[in-house]
Amino acid sequence: MTKTFIALMLLALVQIGCKTSSQDTLRDFGSIDFNKSWEFKLQENDTITPTFFTNQDWRSLNLPHDWSVEFPFDSIQGEGATGYLLGGIGWYKKSFDRKTNPETNTYILFDGVYNNSEVWLNEMSLGKHPYGYSPFFYNITDHLKNGANTVKVKVDHSRYADSRWYTGSGIYRNVKLITKHKLHIPIWGTFITTPKITEDNALIQNQITLKNDFKDAQQFDVIFTVLNENGDTVTSTRQKESLEGLTEKSITLKNSITSPHLWDIDNPYRYTAITQIVKEEKLVDENKTPFGIRTIKFDVDHGFFLNGKNHKIKGVCLHHDGGLVGAAVPKAVWRRRLQHLKDAGTNAIRAAHNPPSEEFLDLCDEMGFLVQNEFFDEWDNPKDKRLNMHERSEDYITRGYTEHFQDWAEIDLKTTMLRDRNHPSIIQWSIGNEIEWTYPRYAHATGFFNMDWSGNYFWSEPPIPPSEIKERYDESEKGKYVLAETAAKLSRWTKEMDTTRYVTANCILPSASHLTGYADALDVIGYSYRRVLYDYGHTNYPDIPIMGTENLVQWHEWKAIQERPFISGTFLWTGIDYMGESNKKWPQKATQSGMLDVAGFKKPSYHMMKTLWNEKPHIFIGTQTSEKSQYKVNPDGSIVEKKPGQWQKALWQWHDVNTHWNYPVNTTTIVELYSNCQKIELFLNDTSLGKKQLSDFEDRIFKWEVPFSAGTLKAIGYSQEGRKLTEQTLHTAGKMEAIELSIDTQTLVADGYDVAHIVAQLVDGNNNPIRHTDGVITFTLPEELKLLGVDNGSATSTQPYQSNTVTTNLGRCLLLVQSTETKGDFTIEATTSNGLKASIPINVN
Repeated sequence: MTKTFIALMLLALVQIGCKTSSQDTLRDFGSIDFNKSWEFKLQENDTITPTFFTNQDWRSLNLPHDWSVEFPFDSIQGEGATGYLLGGIGWYKKSFDRKTNPETNTYILFDGVYNNSEVWLNEMSLGKHPYGYSPFFYNITDHLKNGANTVKVKVDHSRYADSRWYTGSGIYRNVKLITKHKLHIPIWGTFITTPKITEDNALIQNQITLKNDFKDAQQFDVIFTVLNENGDTVTSTRQKESLEGLTEKSITLKNSITSPHLWDIDNPYRYTAITQIVKEEKLVDENKTPFGIRTIKFDVDHGFFLNGKNHKIKGVCLHHDGGLVGAAVPKAVWRRRLQHLKDAGTNAIRAAHNPPSEEFLDLCDEMGFLVQNEFFDEWDNPKDKRLNMHERSEDYITRGYTEHFQDWAEIDLKTTMLRDRNHPSIIQWSIGNEIEWTYPRYAHATGFFNMDWSGNYFWSEPPIPPSEIKERYDESEKGKYVLAETAAKLSRWTKEMDTTRYVTANCILPSASHLTGYADALDVIGYSYRRVLYDYGHTNYPDIPIMGTENLVQWHEWKAIQERPFISGTFLWTGIDYMGESNKKWPQKATQSGMLDVAGFKKPSYHMMKTLWNEKPHIFIGTQTSEKSQYKVNPDGSIVEKKPGQWQKALWQWHDVNTHWNYPVNTTTIVELYSNCQKIELFLNDTSLGKKQLSDFEDRIFKWEVPFSAGTLKAIGYSQEGRKLTEQTLHTAGKMEAIELSIDTQTLVADGYDVAHIVAQLVDGNNNPIRHTDGVITFTLPEELKLLGVDNGSATSTQPYQSNTVTTNLGRCLLLVQSTETKGDFTIEATTSNGLKASIPINVN
């Protein structure tokens, strides 16, 4: 991408919403799906000859595609920082027919390529794009031929450990071919805002960029129409316009909606803005932009308000991988994962630490999630990809975005915002994540990190007063770059694009960031693992809203927020386990801090957060031997922590607890119950073990000492007044006698994208799930379905994803299948290594 083209691109751009087709055919205006019928090949050495492109060993595939997840896990050459999966250099090519038209322009748009890409059309280089997470496009009009054309894309991810998490490699997001009339609304050039909202009326403002690529002046009409969710017109306006040749301009059209439906987390209602250019009563361009009507406010004393109602932000941080599919995550995979989080009470997502895909944001709009869209993990100085915080290791394979930040930061930030700023789900733009570590004077200024200090950073307030922090900072050497100056620049660029959301950042050293100009660039300051500073920050810096933007999946974190009205909420680390950040921990390929594991299965921590974030009565039963449990029984029968107060300082990983009731006879166990019921009575084989109250457990975990006896544990939850609310059981499992298959959808769309999740659970003769032993399961599916892979959810499983055979974890595993364009009724079979079989039908239409 040339600098001239980039400058032109940033002047005026629009979100394309026209109808799409799965066929590579072109309309007079609009976009088409350009994902199908590509060819792919890895580059094995530095030499590229003409035969490289003409020989027959190219592999046919459809996009999105991540080649790293197709590799086996490699402890020798791989890096734990990115999950022990390799990168390399990959090539993509695609041939397509084009009928040229002198009145149209054609563009190719990539939603994300990881990374360092270069694109050619008919052997002419269109440009380079280094950042792996920002969208980009090229105007290919001048290089198109009438007839056959070939596009090639080189992706250089030879620096495969250039991140602290799994990135994937390749064209891992959607690609579109877009055709526009030369009199048109440029890509990403409509911006819908709702500056005035009342119960009776909402003002809808459409900032539209218009561009004339004809040499002659053009006269035309612009029509702005708003449709409701039923597709009915609720308001429309028309305005005459003119443009001189080879010029562009921005206009603003306004409409009003009476009795507007508001977009909300519980009712994510969306309207659609239709923007049309009509010349001589002929439609020459059209843009469809979904949007929502809603108000947001962060108050320094009372927290966050959506549509005037006070809400706690119950958020989670998410990396962009989807487990066995790597970074090329089908929409249905995200939908299942997000629905699980929604069911737990999650209402917000932090896209950590990079912009998400357009599809992901579409789902957040649709499902009712608030979103913090984060731009960068690195600014001026690099991070140590292997050992975060220490910043002492940098070599070829770990060199990341800092290499390009000075030249590309503004471009990547603004193109991301142009694509994303119509999404009602987005409430914050985050300019950076834990950036302070990379500027040495920040750690020095805090007073935490020196030979005289012996506290624990997580749980201690600053050891020196603010005045001394400021003095230390001012006397320290500036270095080549000043964090506050870069933050101010990023914040300014953000507000040039959008002033309807709040600018924030995830600050790991806020005691210094408040004093050094960093916080001055922010509208809301996010604290990273610093809940101990909430009162300190609110007292010393009362003019800026504070929230947790990275916190632990633990009760003590939520308790601190629940008790403070001035804290808007949190984003917990993390909603889902993610690959990477596992330096020298083989065979651990993934970080286990999530509420869901890498296969999207619910973990004990999920159930704890569900009891905190969801009012629907819920009980989870966990068990552990007294030897392995973190609890012990006192002589008086009370059950306490072996390390007193441990729950108040629990970190990323949930303590060891089992989800089965299978132990040697008379083994002393501790039964843990997580619940939002005020009282619970526990039974073993219909014998009551007593009723206990939630208020008696400051760690919110009901506990009983129970000598193991085979049978059934049953917990009955009651209200404070004694009304039965819910119950949960846990059965001793017998011998493995069957496979229980479940599927999240029995019908797939024959579009080559739709996905079904098949879960296989080993069960005994009474259909009790077996969670204490494992087996090997092989799946068989017809060629009309695409195998995406298998996984068991374990962060330490290094079985290849690209397989149909997997060893279970907790007696279960996951198979992902994707539709092709072949319709029919099909059967998926599962077989254990000892001959047990099961099958499940699936329809594709």
